[in-house]
Amino acid sequence: MKAFTDLEKKEYHNIWVVAEVLSGEIQTVTYELLGVARTLANLKKSEVWVVVMGYNLEEKLKSFFEYGADVVILVDNPVLFGFIDELEAKTIKRLITKYKPEVVICGATSRGRALIPRVAVMTYSGLTADCTGLSIDSENGDLLQTRPAFGGNIMATIRSSHHRPQMATIRPRVMRLPSPDFGRTGRIVKEKVYFGDTKKIKRIISIFHDTETAVNLADAQIIISGGRGMKGPKGFNLLKKFAEKVGGAAVGASRAAVDAGWISYAHQIGQTGQTVQTKVYIACGISGQIQHLVGMQSCDLIIAIDQNPNTPMMQIADIAVVGDVFEIIPEIIKEITTL
Repeated sequence: MKAFTDLEKKEYHNIWVVAEVLSGEIQTVTYELLGVARTLANLKKSEVWVVVMGYNLEEKLKSFFEYGADVVILVDNPVLFGFIDELEAKTIKRLITKYKPEVVICGATSRGRALIPRVAVMTYSGLTADCTGLSIDSENGDLLQTRPAFGGNIMATIRSSHHRPQMATIRPRVMRLPSPDFGRTGRIVKEKVYFGDTKKIKRIISIFHDTETAVNLADAQIIISGGRGMKGPKGFNLLKKFAEKVGGAAVGASRAAVDAGWISYAHQIGQTGQTVQTKVYIACGISGQIQHLVGMQSCDLIIAIDQNPNTPMMQIADIAVVGDVFEIIPEIIKEITTL
């Protein structure tokens, strides 16, 4: 496959966001992506387009403009209720061929990870997965895509200079949710599902969500996390007691603690776990390797408790408390009890 010439590249314009729709509802990651897309588009002096596929979504389109979109491509059809990656990939490929976007970004969710690699193959495009940062090269306008590499030991910046569009997936809650501008409006372009797109190799029987075993880290305002320094399951019992006293807090963990079997994977935060963006993040006995930091570094206030003041977590913390977690946390709990 030959590389694009500079003249061919100039045919591609605008920043596209592929909207995440679940059971007819627009997911928050879409608005996070619109925030970074707006920033990129301002640098490129181009527009932000959103591709939204589903059924009965017209009443929800206003929010896209409020969060920064200029144009919404709506593909509304009953066959799009639910998620069938083959169908959506064919539709997006056809739209890319027609409108020629320069950049296409999507959430690095289970849906996005199933969809966008198919589109990248169909369009012969480069794709960088699980990005934690996006920017524009001021010299040639390429998309610069930052992500952890080599097991999270370094942060790599990747570019796809020779083909268009440039594609990336971004983890939920890595990008800041922008403030909506309720006065913004834009243009709606309606597209159809083609007959050739609708051939299915599978069908959705039912949709359900596991609410009993899920740990709601995404919506927690306060997360109290433990690492290797908690020394075992009893240490996490202490963190659970701490979270109960704080009220409304959730318990998180580093990969080291999960791998040791001290707490379930549902609590894991980091590159191979969940990404969170809380008001307060309290790290207890967590050294702060890059694999963990990429999952929580966007939290508003980071408090770290550790005996070693020189760990990466203690260095990035807004408040670093040097001491034994097994002495400090019980004292904090006592103070909360007496309030």
